[in-house]
Amino acid sequence: MRLHAEVLDEMEGQEEEGAVVASAVLSPPLIGAAVAAATAPRLVVGYALTKKKVKSFLQPKLLLLARKNGISFVSIDESLPLSEQGPFDVILHKITSKEWQQVLEDYHEEHPEVTVLDPPNAIEHLNNRQSMLEEVADLNLSNFYGEVCTPRQLVITKDPSSIPTAVAMAGLTLPLVAKPLVVDGTSKGHELYLAYDEASLSMLDPPLVLQEFINHGGILFKVYIIGETVQVVRRFSLPDVNTYDLLNNVGIYRLPRVSCAAASADDADLDPLIAELPPRPLLEKLGRELRSRLGLRLFNVDMIRELGTKDRYYIIDINYFPGFGKMPGYEHMFTDFLLSLAQSKYKRYLSGT
Repeated sequence: MRLHAEVLDEMEGQEEEGAVVASAVLSPPLIGAAVAAATAPRLVVGYALTKKKVKSFLQPKLLLLARKNGISFVSIDESLPLSEQGPFDVILHKITSKEWQQVLEDYHEEHPEVTVLDPPNAIEHLNNRQSMLEEVADLNLSNFYGEVCTPRQLVITKDPSSIPTAVAMAGLTLPLVAKPLVVDGTSKGHELYLAYDEASLSMLDPPLVLQEFINHGGILFKVYIIGETVQVVRRFSLPDVNTYDLLNNVGIYRLPRVSCAAASADDADLDPLIAELPPRPLLEKLGRELRSRLGLRLFNVDMIRELGTKDRYYIIDINYFPGFGKMPGYEHMFTDFLLSLAQSKYKRYLSGT
């Protein structure tokens, strides 16, 4: 598994070189230029994305690089039968409706040769924060330069008045971060609240998940996985909470959205112990394990390092098909990923499987 950390300077100026290398890799043995041109595989990627996702992901730099490498992106019309469109080699999607999921599942049964990124049933696992972290809870990466944990959490499905008692019985420590239980693809699914005292917990609106807040130096690591490639970037996060804060704050506070590209901490002057990226072997192993367990190839992990420790990390969220367009050099990584799919498909074609 390859790992990209922070800004990859070597990517600059490689578009032409990447096109030549990809052509050499994907072309069949040269019997003649005309034969090679006629038989060299191309990749058609049908996409079903929201307008917002199209704008953020299908940026001109990605489309240009993809086109140079024989990859074309074709919009899927959701008002027409999917079987009447294409043919596609890959379907890239992030539509959350049940109707679309059923259409895609039916299509894939009829066309198993088409790669679906990613399977709806695998994505569904990340749409609920109770099930989202289940695959992380029993990870044992202690031999890979760090310990990966999940925060203690409590799921509340109804009756806000029962929350204080439930929290006390669960033994959770304040403050608590409150998140919607369901991730529905809207901004509401990413709303965060911080609760400082038990009495105010009944003001929350279930269904939700309560997670213990862990001091982490105000820095979050966003770990992006695209196939077998991993990239990690730093983002500013929520500030630490000290004893003074706990004694002098009551109530529920709505928190600002964090970890967006505008909150990049890659160039900030930070304490080296806080800014140090998680070790490469840990991230490589984490990426492989989660890709296998989740059955996904396009996702990211929000990870923090507990303040005062060197190697204790917590995964606090996992997102399917996140904002890859915010990553430096994402167009190279995604094009390489699609080329690897094309190469695998061509090898299967040559072998007759």
